[in-house]
Amino acid sequence: MSYGDAFVLTLFTRDGAVALAADRAGIDRIGVDLERLNKDERQGGLATWISDHAETDLATLAGQVSPARLFARCNPIHAGSADEIERLLALGARTLMLPFFRSVDEVARFVDLVAGRAHPVPLLETAEAAAVAGAICRIPGLSEIHVGLNDLRLSLGWPTHFHVLVSGLLEALADTILGAGLDLAVGGVGRAGDRHLPIPADLVLAQYPRLRAGGALVSRAFFAGSEPPELARDVPALRQRLDEYAAASPAWLAARRRELAERVGAPEAGARRG
Repeated sequence: MSYGDAFVLTLFTRDGAVALAADRAGIDRIGVDLERLNKDERQGGLATWISDHAETDLATLAGQVSPARLFARCNPIHAGSADEIERLLALGARTLMLPFFRSVDEVARFVDLVAGRAHPVPLLETAEAAAVAGAICRIPGLSEIHVGLNDLRLSLGWPTHFHVLVSGLLEALADTILGAGLDLAVGGVGRAGDRHLPIPADLVLAQYPRLRAGGALVSRAFFAGSEPPELARDVPALRQRLDEYAAASPAWLAARRRELAERVGAPEAGARRG
């Protein structure tokens, strides 16, 4: 299987028709974003999207999603986590994502609550979690970590999520996660060839094979632009572009990293390594 075909794409939606189209187009995981707990406060009133999805939306999606895996992002670990995870499992979720943790214990608690009944994916998006990434990777029952770019850049106090994407910190995290034998997913992706975004989507896509990442969220930007997306066309085009970039030379990929860093005014990538 090629790099692009193996790349795991995850889509948040509560819309049954969108879920059906995404499933037919080859999106790998489809489901809801239920994260609410303290999200508005920590994002500092920024114009970021906070989901209005509900647990009951999983029941709607369950009839539309196959062979894609039914997915849910739950709340951070809290007093009601055990009950929340049980409800999501009962509704058919087969991949669960834990957002905004700071400690190894929080991830271990999450994995224990899932107890092998679904695929657990920690969403690493705090400076504290990045500092203990090696220990997180050693938690039994984990096989994948997703690095979230926007909340991580807020936690670090960096200007944009693109600064994280070109940073030595992310490269070090990738080395740690992959070196532990886990799969790595990073941030979110837009449509191949979309130049209507402030940063061209292809320049972002070129970072994935450089980091050896194997997955991403389908971002809201995928559905933006002058033309509406046609998932049956745009998902295969995205996978083909990833294949093209995976076949590029290391020098070419390094040049795309420098180009992105220059566009966003990021420091030299090596200065971020830690």
